[in-house]
Amino acid sequence: MSLQMFEYGCAVMRENLRRAHPDADATTIEELLRAWLRQRPGAEGGDGVGRPATWPRKAGVADD
Repeated sequence: MSLQMFEYGCAVMRENLRRAHPDADATTIEELLRAWLRQRPGAEGGDGVGRPATWPRKAGVADD
């Protein structure tokens, strides 16, 4: 179910990008989609709850 929702979201964003960039070819739309997935507004630090931390964590070092 989650994967289907992700695929649907990508399809919707692809259509938004096509409307915003009517002269772009399919390759450009895919590049724009990948860029959006990497830096979605509101999810710059990822989708997880809490504060960002480094990974892998070093023993005895706090992420402050």
